[in-house]
Amino acid sequence: MLDFLRQQGAIAELRTVAVEVTPDRRLLDEYTVYLPQERGLSAETIGIYVPFARVFLTACFRDRKNIQLASLRAANVIAFVQEQVKSLHLARAKMMVTALRSFLRYLRYCGAVKCDLAAAVPTVANWSMASIPRAISLEHAQAALASCNRQSAVGSRDYAILLLLARLGLRAGEIVALKLDDIDWDSGSLYVHGKGARGCPMPLPADVGEAIADYLQKGRPHSTSRSVFLRSVAPVGEFQGQEAIGSIVVQALKRAGVDTPHKGAHQFRHRLACDLLRQGASLAEIGELLRHRRPETTAIYTRVDLAALRTLGLPWPGGVR
Repeated sequence: MLDFLRQQGAIAELRTVAVEVTPDRRLLDEYTVYLPQERGLSAETIGIYVPFARVFLTACFRDRKNIQLASLRAANVIAFVQEQVKSLHLARAKMMVTALRSFLRYLRYCGAVKCDLAAAVPTVANWSMASIPRAISLEHAQAALASCNRQSAVGSRDYAILLLLARLGLRAGEIVALKLDDIDWDSGSLYVHGKGARGCPMPLPADVGEAIADYLQKGRPHSTSRSVFLRSVAPVGEFQGQEAIGSIVVQALKRAGVDTPHKGAHQFRHRLACDLLRQGASLAEIGELLRHRRPETTAIYTRVDLAALRTLGLPWPGGVR
């Protein structure tokens, strides 16, 4: 239509502007091509690695037109990591050093640097069992669910999503990946696409199934997409990432007037595990429900079982005063 209008003289010709490709932009474009072709990485992983590489180049070379990669030294790498980790969450910091090692290996691969700078990237300390699960309280979880206006399209969608978090402990990414074909209404189950392309069937509780059905019948926009949950604003379609689920949680807590220390969707998963543990479920049963690959991952919930931990406590010397 625009081409036709320009040919008729109804609108002005589109003015083209030459975009200068700076050395850092060219390098990052080549790195973006290298990652899937040579390393076989997914688009999601590439979307994480490349921005970290861009931040590294910006920090090391203020002049984007004068990138002297051969001048990079181990001290530059260490200083960059030490500065970045000050403002990053532990998981994000670990992701950053992994991306940085990948980028530095690429620089050596293409001959831009001669030494193995990837070996100079410091390791982010991550001690096992160093913290306790950050679970939302039962009252706050109920308030978040009650805040959803189930008579509206958005409210019915958000209520179903929050129920999946609270009742089945699904991860945000698993909810985004949920397809219409994954729900077996006859058997009352759904197939969950977990981490690392691993999936498993799970029982679909009646209240969760009713909430999903209510959204599909009354609130889901018309779309050819097979994803269960869709965006409510244009462009209507699939969620672009798991951050959308976190945003729904944040908005629900805000509507409920709840101020929790942690805002993410994972706190509902921790709440479910803690409740099951207090009700007498074994760690093996909890790990199976949460689809943990290793028992060590589930072991962190022993830190919230205060009744069991009290039996391990030694008496205070001299008795109780």
